[in-house]
Amino acid sequence: MSQAVGDVSQPPESSLAVTTSESARQKRKIAALEEKLQVLESGHAVKLRETNYYMSKGRAIRRIVTLFDMVEDMISENDRRCDLDEDEDDNVTLDQERLQIGYITLNHALPWFHPKASDMEYEDYTLMLKKLRQGADAARGDDTSKLKSLVADWVNREFNPNPPVDPEDKHHRGFINDASGRLLCPTELDWNNPIVRAGIRDRADGYVVTEMSWPAFLYEKYSADQNNLEEGLFKGTLLLQAFKAIFTSPSSAKEVAGEGDGADVIANNRCAMKNFNSGKKVKTHVTQIINMRKVTGCSIAYVSCQLRFALSSVTSWHSVDGDFDYIPFWQNIVDFFEWPPGRAAQKVFGTSRRAELTDGAKVQMSVNALARQRAQLDDAMFNSD
Repeated sequence: MSQAVGDVSQPPESSLAVTTSESARQKRKIAALEEKLQVLESGHAVKLRETNYYMSKGRAIRRIVTLFDMVEDMISENDRRCDLDEDEDDNVTLDQERLQIGYITLNHALPWFHPKASDMEYEDYTLMLKKLRQGADAARGDDTSKLKSLVADWVNREFNPNPPVDPEDKHHRGFINDASGRLLCPTELDWNNPIVRAGIRDRADGYVVTEMSWPAFLYEKYSADQNNLEEGLFKGTLLLQAFKAIFTSPSSAKEVAGEGDGADVIANNRCAMKNFNSGKKVKTHVTQIINMRKVTGCSIAYVSCQLRFALSSVTSWHSVDGDFDYIPFWQNIVDFFEWPPGRAAQKVFGTSRRAELTDGAKVQMSVNALARQRAQLDDAMFNSD
């Protein structure tokens, strides 16, 4: 009896295994692998959703934040300012000020960006910036392609050029085409004068086209009062058509009557939002997608650059077109809206960026001329007080 009890309490040898059928073992292995796969697929789906989300939100950056600055540079400028001691004298440059304004604008457009970027691991942070940049550049490319044919149609309808502007081929646009040349012509020059047309095409002294001149397409009826360069600026029919085509829909551009400064774009968006909130089926506009609440200097500058590129003969996106630099052109327009009239404005967008031009030529260019007019008005108001 005692021996039997001892035999029962003895543990089994460790090398022994309880026999299990091969079918059962394979089923458990398959189930375990399927569970791992589900976990991996779930993580991949989350990552994919995040990627798509960042790319979608990035589409706002070029349109309403900055056309050329890198998000990384704006972040670095904000970090630099945070690192300054309270009593440290910070001599801010104009470029640094623009970057900081850009960072603030970015966080208005993407309210989640700053807190999220502050808490992310570096690898996730760099991936987010990459996807935002991809979305931003994709939106710019889509708008460029959209305007290529639309602008040709608008110009052909309004000016009836012979031969008409080719909607697919840009090589015959720019200053070699009379219709597009008239729209690109600096407002201080008369395109109807054959000497002016020849001078611009030959890049002769006094006729070099740079970003320091407001092109005619920016103005109502495509002409400006040289004694009041602010009158009619940014009210060109073609500019408003391009604005509507980008921020609402190409079909809405047909409704432009040639007046207004783009405010009706936002008014139409508000109506669409009311219909959306009431349950009515409406087409979503870009303004709703990117949460654009008002027409801004950045959005007008963006459309102005896109429209000028569409009118030009350049076939791929570059920041420089001959003597014309799009970066300071964009900055000039944003500065026009961001900086108040007066001496401060003259220092900002009345600054020469073309060392090879004579002082006399720079003085006559309409961006500088407008800055002087603003300063004179400011002085007159000050003296009257």
